[in-house]
Amino acid sequence: MSVYGSDPNLNVQDVTGNGTEVDVATNLLNGDIRLSILWTQEILLSADAAEQVAEALRRAAAQSRSITAAPTTD
Repeated sequence: MSVYGSDPNLNVQDVTGNGTEVDVATNLLNGDIRLSILWTQEILLSADAAEQVAEALRRAAAQSRSITAAPTTD
């Protein structure tokens, strides 16, 4: 089992139709964020797909902050 949790709401593929995909995942132990381009070294995105990736990265950043947040001493 991987310590990375992929964003289930992200479904982005290359505009050329060659099957290249993007994956945004958060390390559930330390909050590191992994951005993967699957099957190649680059991906060509439409404006809408780029926006979806940006939103997935925002969600990952929020999740990372919650994982790494120091406990408060109230």
